[in-house]
Amino acid sequence: MARLSNKVAIVTGSSRGIGRATALTFAREGAKVCVNYARSRDKAEEVVREIKSMGGEAIAIKADVSNLEEVKKMIETVVETFGGIDILVNNAGIMYRGTVLESSDEEFYGGLEKMWNVNVKGVLYCSREAAKHMVKKRYGRIINVASALGIGLAHMGSTPYAITKMAVIMITKRFAFELGKYGINVNAVAPGPTITDMMTAGKSPEEVKKSIESNSKKSILGRVADPQDIADAILFLASDEAKHITGQLIVVDGGRMDYLPHSI
Repeated sequence: MARLSNKVAIVTGSSRGIGRATALTFAREGAKVCVNYARSRDKAEEVVREIKSMGGEAIAIKADVSNLEEVKKMIETVVETFGGIDILVNNAGIMYRGTVLESSDEEFYGGLEKMWNVNVKGVLYCSREAAKHMVKKRYGRIINVASALGIGLAHMGSTPYAITKMAVIMITKRFAFELGKYGINVNAVAPGPTITDMMTAGKSPEEVKKSIESNSKKSILGRVADPQDIADAILFLASDEAKHITGQLIVVDGGRMDYLPHSI
C-alpha cells in the first residue's frame, strides 16, 4: 500500500521547486494534494494536471500564506473538498539578501520584514489553522521547510533570511511540544543549497554552473541537492515510518563543511 494512501495534504508554495517535487511525491504515494501558490497559477495548474494524469486527486488554491484570511479560506476549501487535513508542508518562502553593514536600511530591514511575514508568520498561520482540524482526528503531520542557513551555514548576505529560518526551527519545536498530546507530529527539514529558483534566479547559465561547482566542493558528498532529495526527506516525516519522531530537524545538506562555530 502507498505510504500516504487516502491522506489529505497541503503543500504551500508547491507550484515549483521543493514544493512541486513534494506535491508530486505525495500524490505518487496516494495522497490527495492541495497545490498552493501565491502568483504562479499556470505552474500550479500544471502540477495538478500531472497529478491527475497519474490517477491522483489534486486542487490548486491561490493563497498568500502571510495573509491569515486567505490561509483560513484555503484550509476551509481543502476540508470541504477532501473532508479534512492530515498533512501540512510549510514550504512557501522568500529570500532577500542583505549584509549587516553594507546593505541599505530598505534592503536589510525591508527585506527582513517581507521574509518574516511569509517565512515565519506564514508557518504560524498555516500550522495553527490546519491543527484545528487535525485535532478532530487526533492525527496530523506538520513538516516545516527551514534551512541549513538557520543553523549556521556560512553564506554572506543571508543573515536576515537565516534569522527567519531559525525562527521556523523554534516554531517546529514549540508546536511539537503543544500538539503532541493530540497525535500531531511536527518536524522540520533544513535543506542545504538546492537547485531551485532561489539558487538560479537572476543568474546566467554560467553563473549557475559556477555556484553549483562551488557549493559541491563544500559538500562531503560532492554535490548539491535537487528538489527530490528534499521531497524524499519530507515524505519520510509525513509517513507512519516517522510516527515516533517529533520536534526534530533533519538536515539535508550533503554533509556541508562550512558552518559557523557552534556554541550549542
